[in-house]
Amino acid sequence: MKFEILSKPSYSLLDVKMRKGEELLAESGAMVYMSGVELKTEMKGGILGGFKRLLAGESFFINRFVAVRDNAVIGLAPPYNGDIIHIPINGRVYAQSGAFLASTANIDIDAKWGGAKTFFAGEGLILLKIEGNGDLFLSSFGGIQEIEVEENFIVDTGHIVAFQEGLDFKIRKVGGLKTTLLSGEGLIAEFKGVGKVWVQTRSVADYIGWLSSLMPTSK
Repeated sequence: MKFEILSKPSYSLLDVKMRKGEELLAESGAMVYMSGVELKTEMKGGILGGFKRLLAGESFFINRFVAVRDNAVIGLAPPYNGDIIHIPINGRVYAQSGAFLASTANIDIDAKWGGAKTFFAGEGLILLKIEGNGDLFLSSFGGIQEIEVEENFIVDTGHIVAFQEGLDFKIRKVGGLKTTLLSGEGLIAEFKGVGKVWVQTRSVADYIGWLSSLMPTSK
């Protein structure tokens, strides 16, 4: 399997070339084009797995693309303007709901209840637990930056895409009530430990808020 990420970072497209028999899992609705590929739609993990994915902001179904000949090709893209990142995974990564785009078939994607500390600025109480050995592709709103955390690091919750297992975090306000209200900043995630964090350069919630401010008000 060979891949290339085109039109980065604003309108990224994942172009994948596959040999006969190779498979790629992808989020429902992500396919842009394909040739020499057979599509199989399924509920990964059965009905329970489908409902857990739905709670995590993903589709109830997942698409399995199987190459029926050599030099098969498929193009995938997220539903919004933004970037795509490739993560060679050998272990476990946690991703914010809605970030999963595609992966090789030997990677397991599950929704994990993480308690109140996974409350990412309105994104819900569910994280995607992604583990296995293979290739993972995540998407974002805006560009994606990879950050190496060695001690502690603070990220606005609306800008988190994913982070490696081994990093602990807690969600808190940026400061006191006055600072939180006047600074324009909301909740932050404070990471501690050693590992990687992937952040997106734009926040969906902030963008929606900006669009709403431009809408005419009724009189």
